[in-house]
Amino acid sequence: MRKIVGYFEGTDSTLLTDLVCDGFDTVPISNGFDNHGMHVRIINNENKVDLLVGYVHKIFAPEDSVQAGGVTYEDIFHVCRTFDIPLLLEVHNDRQDRARALFNDIPDVVQFVDPSTILARARDVLERG
Repeated sequence: MRKIVGYFEGTDSTLLTDLVCDGFDTVPISNGFDNHGMHVRIINNENKVDLLVGYVHKIFAPEDSVQAGGVTYEDIFHVCRTFDIPLLLEVHNDRQDRARALFNDIPDVVQFVDPSTILARARDVLERG
């Protein structure tokens, strides 16, 4: 069975194409605000993905966006923790400390990855698990 990579809107298409060519499937995931694919809140044991990828701005939403159907990063972290789904957030090395500072209680399954190494890191996570 092929492993599935869930991706938030805007994820680099070259990364996704490379992963498909490597034998992995991809499926769009919505942060609840952009309606880009399956809503992240409905991920469960029956439809879970093996990896989530995206950018920091897709999970770090303004507080008032939750009322508009969006989710908080805490919601996304909860899904990742509950279903043991690694989340790779693409952010340049020189911005990773600033990115981490935006969040509280970052689970071990969340990694901040430089764009130059995201494909290698995604392959590693998918081949390891």
